[in-house]
Amino acid sequence: MPDLILCLGGTAEARALAARVPVLTSLAGRVRQPALPVGEARIGGFGGVEGLVAWLRRHRPVAVVDATHPFAEQMSRHAVLACDEVGIPLLRLQRPGWVSGAGDRWTRVPTLAAAAAAVGDRCALLTTGRQAVAPFLGLRHAVLRAIERPADVPASWTVVLGRPPWSLEDELAQIAEHGVEVVVTKDSGGPAAPKLEAARMRGLEVIVVDRPPVLAASVVSTVDDAVDWLSTVTG
Repeated sequence: MPDLILCLGGTAEARALAARVPVLTSLAGRVRQPALPVGEARIGGFGGVEGLVAWLRRHRPVAVVDATHPFAEQMSRHAVLACDEVGIPLLRLQRPGWVSGAGDRWTRVPTLAAAAAAVGDRCALLTTGRQAVAPFLGLRHAVLRAIERPADVPASWTVVLGRPPWSLEDELAQIAEHGVEVVVTKDSGGPAAPKLEAARMRGLEVIVVDRPPVLAASVVSTVDDAVDWLSTVTG
């Protein structure tokens, strides 16, 4: 490609951007069978800020798009520090957060630990991912959803393996089958999730973990805006 653009992340936004603009997509490699984007991809970490700086200096992309998950806090921070050091333009592409509506019973909390404390002794449907299990290990009752089974989950928990998205029918069935009393989720954003609709229909509280702050100076919420920004950078 005449101008190398590095796109960080395996989100739907990253895949949509790769379908429209020639980019090199970088995936963390935490899942054995990731959903691959169109075009070139690299899998694996960079080795912290120093490793990313070295990669940027070696390959000299004209721009970096951070399209990682809204909760990929470490990677986003590393991107800001590395791009600042090397002098490469950085764009944060992050989908809008969720907004509660009529009938929703949402409790917003700042951290995963606060979410675990808010669950109490209720049976929680945990949709925060296997990387975020540790703060919840003290719960007696939980239904954990994950793409791959994490190690060392309590024997009293139920683990449901599968790749999202889950349908509304799936959500309602899991709530009923496992006696779910509260739903725990991160504010991943994007289109309204069926789990939120299912919780509303069943009158369940949803504990929503707020996003970490965005550190990048340039931020957009749509792929169209990202394409426009890239056109100004690449000329």
